[in-house]
Amino acid sequence: MNFTNFGRYILLLKSVFRKPEKFKIYLKEISKQMDYVGVGSLGLIAIISTFIGAVMTLQIAFQLVSDFIPKTIIGSVNRDSSILELSPTISAIVLAGKIGSAISSEIGSMRVTEQIDALEIMGINAPGYLILPKIISGITMVPILVIISMFLSITGGYLGGSLSGAVTPAEYMQGITTDFNPYTIVVALVKAFVFGFIITSVPAYEGFYVRGGALEVSQASTRAVVISCISILVCDYLVTQLLL
Repeated sequence: MNFTNFGRYILLLKSVFRKPEKFKIYLKEISKQMDYVGVGSLGLIAIISTFIGAVMTLQIAFQLVSDFIPKTIIGSVNRDSSILELSPTISAIVLAGKIGSAISSEIGSMRVTEQIDALEIMGINAPGYLILPKIISGITMVPILVIISMFLSITGGYLGGSLSGAVTPAEYMQGITTDFNPYTIVVALVKAFVFGFIITSVPAYEGFYVRGGALEVSQASTRAVVISCISILVCDYLVTQLLL
């Protein structure tokens, strides 16, 4: 059954990336989706990233009790953890819950009310019109949100360490600037690109093939979030294994 679903998912993506009928209509929809995915999620990502960075600093400081380890290492560990893992993965899982459920519910509602059938009767490529703008917005806006998340997570660590006294501002700044490897940002952005694709395409698939009524739409929405989160964690491991 899982192989059947995967095959339908691949065939749906093939229909999604077919040449669009009118680029102008797609551009308007892409702009709308970018606003929803990017601007609409900015506040949530900002709050989560800042507090995760602050908590990480306190936990690292709590574990580094040895006098032989300089406190500057707190900044280095927080920086690398935020860039490589926390910002891309936590942001993606949060966005899967917020955006994924909305996409699945929207497309699923259109399916059960026969709006998708009406689009297909009119000769419109329904998968392309409904799903392509969402995927494009996901693979462009999620990396931008992850970059913002990295910055705010490191800033949150600075604030958390300074306010608690766990590390001085000078020590933290020295830590985040010492031995920085820019390649870690490349890895994080590759993850963000893959996660953005998953967050938008998997829920769209679940919504597009839903059958029944309101109950089935809600079940598809829940299933979309669960499958998206599992897929994100699996791809997180695979990308890390390949690139590091």
